[in-house]
Amino acid sequence: MTHTGVQTGIRAGDLIVSCQADAESPFAAPEFIRALALAALQGGAQGLRLEGAANIRAVRPVTDVPIIGLVKRRGAFRHVYITPEPSDVAAVAEAGADIVAFDATLRERPVSVADLVREAHARGLTALADIATVADAEHALEAGADMVSTTLSGYTDSSPQREGPDFELISALAARGVRPLAEGRIRTPAEAAEALRRGAFAVVVGGAITRPEVLTARFAAALGADG
Repeated sequence: MTHTGVQTGIRAGDLIVSCQADAESPFAAPEFIRALALAALQGGAQGLRLEGAANIRAVRPVTDVPIIGLVKRRGAFRHVYITPEPSDVAAVAEAGADIVAFDATLRERPVSVADLVREAHARGLTALADIATVADAEHALEAGADMVSTTLSGYTDSSPQREGPDFELISALAARGVRPLAEGRIRTPAEAAEALRRGAFAVVVGGAITRPEVLTARFAAALGADG
C-alpha cells in the first residue's frame, strides 16, 4: 500500500469519512464541518477527509485520527483543482493534516505529480494520489506517491462514466499489487464492503454520510416520480 515507508495511520479496512460542503451548502463553515466530523467519529469513522485549511484547523484539535487534507482551487488548469500546486500542499500541512490528497491524473497540469510528492514529503506528509485510471496510478507511484485513491474515476474523459463505484478499477489495481483507497460514489454499506472484497485497503465515503441535501433530494425525487 505505502511505497516510501511513510506511516499513514490508516489501517486495513478502515472507514474514512469525507466531511466537505459546497459553497452554497448551509454546512459550508468550519464549525459545521467540525460538527459533521465529530458525528462521523461518533459513528465509527477511523479517518477524515477534509477540504480547506480553515476546516482542517477546526477539526484537528478535537481528534487524533488521520486527516486527509486537500485544497480545491481552480487556477489556469480548471480541470485539475484538487491541491494543484505546492503552495496548496504547504497550506494543508500547516493546518495540521497527516496526509495530502492531490489530483494525479495524466492531464495538463500546473506542476508535475513528482513536484507535489516532493513538497508533501518535505512537509512530513503522506502523499495520496487521487487517480482515475490504472495508468494514472502507475505514473503517480513511479513519481513517489505513497498511496492512491480512486477518487477521480468517472470525472475524467479517460475513465468510465458510471453511476456507481468503479469496482473494476479497484480490482485492476489490486491485481497489480496496489491496494487503493476506494472512493467515489460509494452510497451503501454493501458497496463499501464490496470495495474491500475487490481489494481496496480502506474506504472513503462522503456524500452518502455527510451531505443531507443530497440524501434529501434522492427521497424527494423518488416521491415525485411516484406522485
